[in-house]
Amino acid sequence: MDINREKLETAVNQLQITGSGYDILRYVCLPELLGKNSNTILYIMGKNLSRKLIFSSYEDIYSFFAKAGWGNLTLIKEKRREIIFELSGESIDQRLDTEIGQEFRLEAGILSEAIEQIKSASCECIEEIKRKKHSVQFNVIYSK
Repeated sequence: MDINREKLETAVNQLQITGSGYDILRYVCLPELLGKNSNTILYIMGKNLSRKLIFSSYEDIYSFFAKAGWGNLTLIKEKRREIIFELSGESIDQRLDTEIGQEFRLEAGILSEAIEQIKSASCECIEEIKRKKHSVQFNVIYSK
């Protein structure tokens, strides 16, 4: 993704004041450094980070997302082999309103591994941006 100075300056002004430095590194520098494999690497980074933490309940995951400043994670639906979550809040509003910060692969990786810990099952997570709802839906699919 090629971001010019004006877009970057606008994004810095629109993103969370306390996390602007982090946001620039994550959404501008990391993708440039990682190249075309950026999304895959961010997903794996999320899974690896999650392995360093202990998640024993959904509440642990909700708390982590809130503390990380990523928004409010809520359970939407739980099916036999799939769990659907929604991420929303001011930080999501800001990210979706800027021209950078439109990927959620790191969060998907963290969520996938956290559910693996809770369910003791192999998991994969896909995300879908819901622009009209200003949220992101995560579908975690697992098998035992």
